[in-house]
Amino acid sequence: MQPLVLSNFSIVTSLGAGLEATLDALRTGRSGLVPCKFETVKLPTYVGEISGIDDPANLETAPCRNSRIARRALEQDGFARNVALAREKYGPDRIGVFVGTSTSGILESELAYRQRNSVNGRLPDAYDYAKSHNTFSVADFVTEYLGLGGPAVALSSACATTAKVFGTASRMIASGLCDAAIVGGADSLCLTTLYGFHSLNLLSSSPCRPFDGERDGISIGEAAGFALLEKTSQGKAEDAVMLLGVGESNDAHHMSTPHPEGLGARLAMERALAAANLDTKDIDYINLHGTATQAGDISEDIAVTGLFGTDTPCSSTKGQTGHTLGAAGIVEAIIASLSIRYGLLPGSPNTRNLDTSLRSRYIVKSEKARLNRVMSNSFGFGGSNCSLILGRAG
Repeated sequence: MQPLVLSNFSIVTSLGAGLEATLDALRTGRSGLVPCKFETVKLPTYVGEISGIDDPANLETAPCRNSRIARRALEQDGFARNVALAREKYGPDRIGVFVGTSTSGILESELAYRQRNSVNGRLPDAYDYAKSHNTFSVADFVTEYLGLGGPAVALSSACATTAKVFGTASRMIASGLCDAAIVGGADSLCLTTLYGFHSLNLLSSSPCRPFDGERDGISIGEAAGFALLEKTSQGKAEDAVMLLGVGESNDAHHMSTPHPEGLGARLAMERALAAANLDTKDIDYINLHGTATQAGDISEDIAVTGLFGTDTPCSSTKGQTGHTLGAAGIVEAIIASLSIRYGLLPGSPNTRNLDTSLRSRYIVKSEKARLNRVMSNSFGFGGSNCSLILGRAG
């Protein structure tokens, strides 16, 4: 595939808003996971909740929590301003919006259902399905907020969603349908995911511990992130990060359990390497999907070591942000980009005792290292898999 530049990116997670807060957490090993006090949830688990999203001033400008989180990300690090410059350069109709979400604004439907009319069952007049629960709502919000008029697509492919948007955007740019693209998305906490994962016995009772011998499940988080993708140019910044390859697969092994030998995960990684015209030895670090479930970590470990061997350093950053579900792909792509730009192997702060049955070279404590090319893995329910390769421009 033709490499593309991530000319700007922005992020908000429970670690804080903006690139500096995220980088500080990666360097120091700070986690954003706290005991769950979200809404009316009564579960013994930890979550990565973004603070201040429901403050009255925020409620007035966007009725949907998912959109408020998306807006906070768009406001960071001059992202919206840089998109405005790109809009002047290309024209609003030549910038596409390819974003994703897993649960979108389901929380608004949950709240509206509580307030339905006791006589006729009608939902409150203020409830707006199209601007909240509808999967396209985040694409609609981003398009309107940034004043764009190009192709707009919303993807929802479980936890691979906002990694797969990179593939969609690169194909649309290659086909000539747009000159640049906004990629990313948002996912927000809601009762459906918290109680749903609890019913599957997949929620950890402590901050999640990927690749730990005593790992007992995931910690759910919420997040939003966006990147501006453009074609390469001779004037790109020296510290620019490039999208070099995208690999996608679907093994359809099981609705909620990964293939035990990681066949779909391996295929996605192989396809990403082929798209980037790279070999395994060219990858300096792998940001693992690493959810801290028993089956998930085993499956990914088999896939990674079967393809790369046991020398390539890797880790999961979900012990810091939580598993942000549909937003995980963009969050971890931005973390990978920061790792390249600032020379950092991210650690895994809650992992205390590595599972000795796993063979990957797993990094527990953050280290300084020059990284030229990084792979970021996102694997979702239903066997939906996506691997990205990001690299240094110079």
